[in-house]
Amino acid sequence: MVAVLALLTGLAAAVPLLTRSLGRDTGYPLAVGYLLGCGLLASRLPVVLDNGAVAVSARWLPSLDIAFALRLDGLAMVFGLLVLGVGALIMMYCPRYLAPHRPCAALYTLLTLFTVAMLGLVFAADTVLLFLFWELTTICSFFLIGQASPAAARPATRALLVTAGGGLALLAAVVVMTVQLGTSDLTTILAYPDRLLGSPVAWVVGGLLIVAAFTKSAQFPFHFWLPSAMVAITPVSAYLHAATMVKAGIYLLIRFSPIYADQAAWTIVLVLGGLGTALAGAFLALRQHDLKAMLAYSTVSQLGLLVGVIGVGTPAALAAAVLHTVAHALFKATLFMLVGIIDREAGSRDIRQLSGLRHVMPVTATLTGLAAMSMAGLPPLLGFVSKEAIFDALIKTGVDPWLSPSAEVLAVSASALTFAYGARIVYETFAGPPRQPELYEPALAFLTPAAIAALLSLLLGPAAALLGPLIDQATEDASPGGDPPYVAFWHGFTPALALSALTVLSGMALFAARGRVDRLVQSVRLPPAGAVTFDRCYGALLRLGGIVGRPTRYDSPAAHLFRPVLLLVLIGAAGSAALGSMPSWPAAGAAAGDWPLLVLLAVALAGIVLARSALAAVGLLSLVGLMVATWFLLAGAPDVALTLMLVEVLTAVVAMLVLRRLPARLPGADRQPVSFFAAALAVAAGAVAVAATVGLTGRRDLSAPAGYFLRTAEPATGGGNVVNVILVEFRAFDTLGEATVLVAVALGLVGLFRTTGRDVAGGPDVAGGPGVAGGPGGTAGRGRTGSGPAEPDPVLRFAYRLLTPVMLVVSAWLFLRGHDEPGGGFVAALVAGIAAGLGQLAYAGRPPTAAGRLRPGPLLAAGLLTCLGIGLSALLAGEPFLTPSPGLKLSVLGFAVSPVTFFDLGVYLMVLGLITASVRRLGTAEPSDGAVPSDGAGVRAP
Repeated sequence: MVAVLALLTGLAAAVPLLTRSLGRDTGYPLAVGYLLGCGLLASRLPVVLDNGAVAVSARWLPSLDIAFALRLDGLAMVFGLLVLGVGALIMMYCPRYLAPHRPCAALYTLLTLFTVAMLGLVFAADTVLLFLFWELTTICSFFLIGQASPAAARPATRALLVTAGGGLALLAAVVVMTVQLGTSDLTTILAYPDRLLGSPVAWVVGGLLIVAAFTKSAQFPFHFWLPSAMVAITPVSAYLHAATMVKAGIYLLIRFSPIYADQAAWTIVLVLGGLGTALAGAFLALRQHDLKAMLAYSTVSQLGLLVGVIGVGTPAALAAAVLHTVAHALFKATLFMLVGIIDREAGSRDIRQLSGLRHVMPVTATLTGLAAMSMAGLPPLLGFVSKEAIFDALIKTGVDPWLSPSAEVLAVSASALTFAYGARIVYETFAGPPRQPELYEPALAFLTPAAIAALLSLLLGPAAALLGPLIDQATEDASPGGDPPYVAFWHGFTPALALSALTVLSGMALFAARGRVDRLVQSVRLPPAGAVTFDRCYGALLRLGGIVGRPTRYDSPAAHLFRPVLLLVLIGAAGSAALGSMPSWPAAGAAAGDWPLLVLLAVALAGIVLARSALAAVGLLSLVGLMVATWFLLAGAPDVALTLMLVEVLTAVVAMLVLRRLPARLPGADRQPVSFFAAALAVAAGAVAVAATVGLTGRRDLSAPAGYFLRTAEPATGGGNVVNVILVEFRAFDTLGEATVLVAVALGLVGLFRTTGRDVAGGPDVAGGPGVAGGPGGTAGRGRTGSGPAEPDPVLRFAYRLLTPVMLVVSAWLFLRGHDEPGGGFVAALVAGIAAGLGQLAYAGRPPTAAGRLRPGPLLAAGLLTCLGIGLSALLAGEPFLTPSPGLKLSVLGFAVSPVTFFDLGVYLMVLGLITASVRRLGTAEPSDGAVPSDGAGVRAP
């Protein structure tokens, strides 16, 4: 399992390199990697079939008793082979589907990460780990759907919000289970179901699990996100529907069946909810004319059938669910890939515009017919075997006398409608006279993936017994102690066979009367679609947020000062009334050196308030920052002082990039003086802040955590710089989280620049663009600090060339000494970032030097991967995540280098990537790296 996950993660990391040389044909080596993963899993098949399981566990969060635990049993084996096998077919299909010159690195990377997430989900043996991979599938699907086109943004957001809401339900279930049972180990939880069932939270957990599964597997009332997600390209749709995203909910319900299978409420909700969704989905599929929309609603219907039979909970029902999961993956992957071929060749997916394609595309017609037969449950396809097993399980539903007949009626009705729209797909597309006689059969490489899936479905029908051992073992793992049924193609004349025959006859009758049936289903007036209702609620929520946030969108500082001052005054008054008197404040004397700084700070702040020049205000603000840095230095915090000083220098560089495109005078500089009310409010705000500072943080004594770090930092880690040791060792996970936020912000800046192709101040033509200060319709045609695109400055160019090597050497020196002396990755990155910003100033764009060729994307990716690699290396060494071994140390130029140093290097690269993205976004007036300029007007300067 670890090897498979590592293999696929490595393939995802290698995709950018592969696409540079292979382009869209990168899918072929990825398919080979997927098949290698299948082989690695299959090598453990004898152990799994011997009623065993392969387990791997590593310490992850020992304080919470949470492990990075993976387990491969029969159920995980079935889903794992499906994910990898169908994934290999999709990767083989992509090269011929994608346009020759279409950028495909992002698609292949996301598909591979999607596979990693789904495999991690089915392998997870810890509920916390299961939740993390569950959410990773949600994130990957969001990006895969959203990258299709600009119109895909809303469907992708809809899918994200619905499935992420289900993820929150799963998180709540995990937390409640862990707190109640004292463990998050999934194997332990499932092995002792009475512990959870006997607790007062049993049905809270059960309800949350159902919500999570229903959102992920698109069950009513959450079904609407799946059809709208069809805006994704066909390979994504095929993979999402056949083997990954939507099957996660099915897996979750099967996995927790040992706990809830015998509970009447669980059974009734799943059987009626699932089969009701199956009937509604089949009916909606019959209303569609777009082939892809038909298949989307078909997926909703088939998933409902699976949920319904899982609700029965018997070994026979769970075996039928597992078998139909396999059959559904094969015929649905085939149908989606063939619909993509038809769309590519005929230029349409509308069955009203397609006819007679069997004359020009006979192989495509044959494969589509086989897949549709399997979906309809016709022999000798695998879908016939699984559908008959489902009918047999529903007949034996024993919770209530009325449930079994109701389930049979719903299942047969849904299956008859499935037969009808399956026949419609084949007949309307391939029968009749050809409308496009110039078409021809696509290339063999394009057809092969779909042909493999269709032929497997055909061969595994009569040979269903070959799947018997694995299905039996998966059933035993899902329902321990039960007696799995015998999986075979023919069971004789049984009630289930009679229901299958009734389904076929009913479906044939519907198809024979297809004209009247189509008019009837089209005439049915349905309530507003779930997507419409969801969008209305979503829009109303955004409008409510706008109303709530409206008071914060005033330009006047008074609006932002009044509420916190009023709130703190009310809290203080209430506290005084409750206590009878104000509590005593701690002694907080000021050192002798503090008073001159306080006076200078007051003068500088008064100057900022009175300043009317933008340059003067920025200069005074930097002076305030430098004085505060001096204050930190006097207080014995050189690391903080150094960091703040560098931030002030970088702020000055950024301010110069911005000021070139802003008016010289501040907005409102010519207005009347500040009113008495505003001044009083400002003084009151300052007084409240001083009172809060003195009352809450005025003590000079060391806190317990600070004393602990000072005592134990150097003995435990060997590092003398306590601040750096805290950041990269004691609190490394926090640092990784904060750095990941920086990466997200930087990627947003890069994406924003590539989308607009303009700088912050309004675009390439700063002086003349519409709506830009200085141009027609601008707001400040005079008194600008710059009156056009900035020209390279010879003085700054000389300073840049002279100082950049020095700054880079200082950056490296600060980085290497950071573990023992003031410095570290963050501070060193600030120095290098200042050099990048100076280059933007000096050359009015990207400087023609090595530092100017830095690209934010690779810096961010390298930094994040470096940090994650250090964390994963600790897991491989048997230590918790991000716990470097203190024994691994080398000496480089007199500095100690250890795994901690490489983690700090990752932080360095991420911070430098953020700074580079920021200064380039502010200082570059032309699109870079092939960015397409925006058509919009420039942005008004504030």
